[in-house]
Amino acid sequence: MFELLFQKLEEKIKLTEEEKKLSRSFFVPKKLRKKQYLLQEGDVCKYVAFVEKGLLRSYTINDKGQEHINQFAFEGWWIADQFSFLTREPSKYNIEAMEDCELLLLSKSSEDEMLDKIPKFERYFRILLQNNLIATQKRLVSSLSQTAEERYSELIQDCPTTLPHRIPQHMLASFLGITPETLSRIRRQIISKKAPHIEDNVQG
Repeated sequence: MFELLFQKLEEKIKLTEEEKKLSRSFFVPKKLRKKQYLLQEGDVCKYVAFVEKGLLRSYTINDKGQEHINQFAFEGWWIADQFSFLTREPSKYNIEAMEDCELLLLSKSSEDEMLDKIPKFERYFRILLQNNLIATQKRLVSSLSQTAEERYSELIQDCPTTLPHRIPQHMLASFLGITPETLSRIRRQIISKKAPHIEDNVQG
């Protein structure tokens, strides 16, 4: 169950076989069925989770009962409410499995012990934090300066090609901050732009 985790780790740090064996002891394997929660609003986030298999979403619900999705996490990604995880304050987020999932959970105490015993993980989590800050700033800038079509196109470029087919349209729209109707219009526009090129290829 640790194959993908070690594959992702190898992209940033080099662990010995002994270090890999030791690192396994800090994680707790967890399976979630579709629509089960990893975290619910009002609870303290006790774990950060690495996704070995499946897809999750993190979202809030406003006073009108509307959902606002702030993150999707698929294979090879981490997910948690970092603020709650670090401060031990109740979370404002829900983290729900969109598919049957296989996760590796890491508690704060286990993380601290792992960083102490395997210092290489300090570099790994520092890189993750940097990447997260970059992604957060990039999303903020795009929400202020890009059109809905540009935000959608960027999402498709940054995510695996299979991801849009695994996420319902209304959830993609929620993540992009637009209505499902606007997303449908954007998709039709993109398809219509590609259509002439497809015809040219056929005729050529």
